[in-house]
Amino acid sequence: MTLAARIERTKAILTEWLKGLYHGMISHPAYEKIEKEAEDIEDTFMLACFPDAFGIPSPVSYYTAELLPFLENEFEAWERRMWDRDTLIERKGQQYHF
Repeated sequence: MTLAARIERTKAILTEWLKGLYHGMISHPAYEKIEKEAEDIEDTFMLACFPDAFGIPSPVSYYTAELLPFLENEFEAWERRMWDRDTLIERKGQQYHF
């Protein structure tokens, strides 16, 4: 096997691998589902940390107030997203096409 043939073979394998990587990370339909699930988990975490923003009393708010400086960039967008959000049942139903 010549050097040129080995280079072409390696190039073909690398091209196929990169196409698969792109398809899996960007264009695959499951990407949107994974993104929504990650957003749901992040929203749940933020709600557990700051339930007082929605009038839910929580005894751990005193301790989670220390996290506010680290989460301040995400807090306003999260609060807006939570007020405009559909119910959890509707959102999960959209994922499974109910």
